[in-house]
Amino acid sequence: MIFSRSAMELQDFILIVACSLGFISLCKTFIRFLKWVWVSFFSPAKNLNEYGSWALVTGSTDGIGKALALELASKGINLVLVGRNPSKLEATSNEIRERFARKVDVKDIVIDLAKFSVEEISNMVEEGIKGLDVGILINNAGMGPDPYPMFIHEVESEVLESLMRVNMDAATWVTRAVLPGMLQKKKGAIVNLVLAPPWYLAMFSRCIGLEYEEHGIDVQCQEAVYIPKQRKGEKKGLKKKRRKEMKAIRLSLGLLLSVQGDKIGFGRLCVFLAVCFGHKATNIFRKDFG
Repeated sequence: MIFSRSAMELQDFILIVACSLGFISLCKTFIRFLKWVWVSFFSPAKNLNEYGSWALVTGSTDGIGKALALELASKGINLVLVGRNPSKLEATSNEIRERFARKVDVKDIVIDLAKFSVEEISNMVEEGIKGLDVGILINNAGMGPDPYPMFIHEVESEVLESLMRVNMDAATWVTRAVLPGMLQKKKGAIVNLVLAPPWYLAMFSRCIGLEYEEHGIDVQCQEAVYIPKQRKGEKKGLKKKRRKEMKAIRLSLGLLLSVQGDKIGFGRLCVFLAVCFGHKATNIFRKDFG
């Protein structure tokens, strides 16, 4: 009888301890979630000018890159625009100067990230930003198989090589070229926009974010999945369908905010949602262009 009562007391004690540990773990997760909600939706925006007076943006003549360049210029930040097309770079630079009444300086660096070697990319960026207080880097340049996402065995070898050069090698070496200046003043911000393959830059962002956090450098990864370009001569019906596709892709882009330091697994949920949207868009692309 005594043994039975002792066993029951031990079981009750173990149950209480297990419940307490579970409750503490749940509270920690809930606090992290509340912190993420605050940082993502309610905390005041950072003053980007505190990082430095210049920002470098790759892939800045179209789409997301151009929109980011305009947004930075609206905050009075001078721009170093990197692109492969001299005429597009000049047009974008002139548009920014005219729109903001020449209140910001704009400098162009013409580089074809798919063709230049990594050493050439690094040297040209270092030379282009010499003497400039570059505090923000946006690695936006990216490419994917055309006209729709493909499995790796379907991509031609030359396209695959260019894809890896632009989406992986170039972002790494441009970051390497900009980091010394940020380290010298102990502050900076690096934003990597991921197209494909997504996992390299996502992990690269997390690693350098942890390595350089103590030096005042903030690193963020935005996973854009796949954003197709507008094509000439598209039919009206196809354009309407593409608008629906883009709505889904923009939703996935909005969800896929993978910030260095995410410890609650929200990024993995967003990856799952983005893959669902991306898979749907891919099937529509294949139907229209296949």
